[in-house]
Amino acid sequence: MRPPASLTTRLTLLFVLVSSSVLLGLAWVLHTAVERHFVEMDRDILQSKVNVLERLLKRPPAAEELTALQSAVVDMFRSDPELKVFVETADGNPILSPGDIAFPGEKLRNLANGSTPRVFSWWDNGSRYRGLVKAVQPALPDFKPMIVVAAINIDHHERFMERYSRTLSAFIPVAAILSGFLGWRATRRGLAPLRLIEERAASVTASQLNHRLPEDAAPRELTGLAYELNCMLDRLEEAFRRLSNFSSDLAHEMRTPVSNLLTQTQVALSQPRSQREYQEILASSSEELDRLSRMIGDMLFLAKADNGLSLPSVQDIRMHEEMSELLEFYDALAEEEGVRLITSGRAMVRGNRLMLRRAFSNLLSNAVRHADEGGRVAVSIAEHDSTVSVSVENTGEPILPEELTRVFERFYRTEDARPKYQDSTGGLGLGLAITRAIVRAHGGDVTASSAQAITRFTVTLPRVPEEKVAGVPV
Repeated sequence: MRPPASLTTRLTLLFVLVSSSVLLGLAWVLHTAVERHFVEMDRDILQSKVNVLERLLKRPPAAEELTALQSAVVDMFRSDPELKVFVETADGNPILSPGDIAFPGEKLRNLANGSTPRVFSWWDNGSRYRGLVKAVQPALPDFKPMIVVAAINIDHHERFMERYSRTLSAFIPVAAILSGFLGWRATRRGLAPLRLIEERAASVTASQLNHRLPEDAAPRELTGLAYELNCMLDRLEEAFRRLSNFSSDLAHEMRTPVSNLLTQTQVALSQPRSQREYQEILASSSEELDRLSRMIGDMLFLAKADNGLSLPSVQDIRMHEEMSELLEFYDALAEEEGVRLITSGRAMVRGNRLMLRRAFSNLLSNAVRHADEGGRVAVSIAEHDSTVSVSVENTGEPILPEELTRVFERFYRTEDARPKYQDSTGGLGLGLAITRAIVRAHGGDVTASSAQAITRFTVTLPRVPEEKVAGVPV
């Protein structure tokens, strides 16, 4: 496949094409203007001569003879040998002719129709002439209108126009080439910021994502591009950072159960054991394997969420009933922790029951385990114009602001939260990430806030339209 032409080459060729078009157009305009100038100049000269002839014909000599008229014309134009005068009758009989050139009689008679003078040109014996013809009614008796022509040789005009055309023909290619060279230099200079951006972009690697493209040095047309590329690099740097942290956390989380399994197996094989000891070792290994299995299952779930999680089935869900059932499930744990469970509000949403139950189970598990002794966990359900909000809040030690922005990251757990802020995933730090993935798959979102010894997670879901729940008790 042929590689595309460079931007410099395309701009240079375009510059040459535009310059050549402008030069050709300018040359045509100048050529036409100069030629028209010569025609107008010759017309003025010839018009003045024809006017003189017309006055002579309308005011003949006293002799009132044709020979006298001819003599008068010859005497008048003797001082201008370049001027050629031709007079003939309407039926083609010449009255006055220079003799050294031939006038196109048929063409003259065609042009002389009417009272307006007409300019024309013709060739004779290798020379070019321009003339002005007019029909004049003489004052001589018994004469019909005569055709009067005044003409001059325009060979000098033709030679000038020929030299002028040759000069333009030689100048335009040279000017086009020079324009192309200057266009190439200007393009190279104008595209220098692009080369700078290219060099900076080439320096960006996986280990040097902190490099940024120069926005200040870029022209206005490239500032937006540099800004968007820098924003992309910011997102990539953040994604790489999170991926690196995720890989580190994943390796750390998997190392513990794998290390436990390896240690238990090595100890079990170090010497003969009783059946009961083997059963205890296998039971312990089963717990570690179950932990690994849940971790892998959660990671697969989040991977599906990253690629567009689809809901297997949806139905109308009465949120107050679902939350009441979940609170009953956590009632024993809450009683053990000395925490009161409270629920209020009613609403209906549409979604997958099992997935939403899992999302709210993670929030309730965290709230119960993180609430202080004697505190409370409150679930508030509220309807709005187009959404339903479900808030799960607990009293207790608040989450620091810098940690609050990261609680939805995978495997993220604050040091203070590790011993008690567990979730339904077994303290892996995946529960809130799974909750957010489920809520977003339902077209909603989840936010967190923590202040004045109250931590609140609020889930916002689309509200079921009124016409869809008509007749269904909420």
